[in-house]
Amino acid sequence: MHFIFEVHVKPGVKAEQYADAWLRASKIIQQAPGAQGTRLHRKIGDPQVLLAIATWETKAKRDAMEARQSELVRKIIAEQAEFVEVVVIGEFEEPEWVVLPGQFG
Repeated sequence: MHFIFEVHVKPGVKAEQYADAWLRASKIIQQAPGAQGTRLHRKIGDPQVLLAIATWETKAKRDAMEARQSELVRKIIAEQAEFVEVVVIGEFEEPEWVVLPGQFG
């Protein structure tokens, strides 16, 4: 399952500041059962907008991590709250349909 959200970095703040905090929190979060990695993408043409994708074995395992989130992760997130606006896009299952290069001769 993928948990996907956009991060809008406020004017006067560099996206790298958020990325540093994101990496610190992710190192801790990725130790939770079911965590399968995270990615942070910068929007083409708008470097102040980032797309975050966190992959989990199941929604239940992500929910369990969220319920038991460490104080350090909460602190890292809280420190960034005034510098960014987070917009949750949603939670998505693994794809039902995949088209890959070379599949169709």
